[in-house]
Amino acid sequence: MARVKRLEEHRFIGLRDTMFVYDCDDPAQFQVLEERVESNDMVGRTMVQTFAPDTLSEAANRGFRPVASTLV
Repeated sequence: MARVKRLEEHRFIGLRDTMFVYDCDDPAQFQVLEERVESNDMVGRTMVQTFAPDTLSEAANRGFRPVASTLV
């Protein structure tokens, strides 16, 4: 399973500009996430959100929505 550099311990990663959460275990979602994070320096700009516990329900509790498969 691939992970975003510096966030290898996290499965679910949210992007604050869109409030979408991505599942790093889903290859299509991870590809989109990785491209956005790298091309826009999202980590450096602190636009990335991780969750504890690292679950989709915790992401939803913080206002993030799962990325729709049509956006991927």
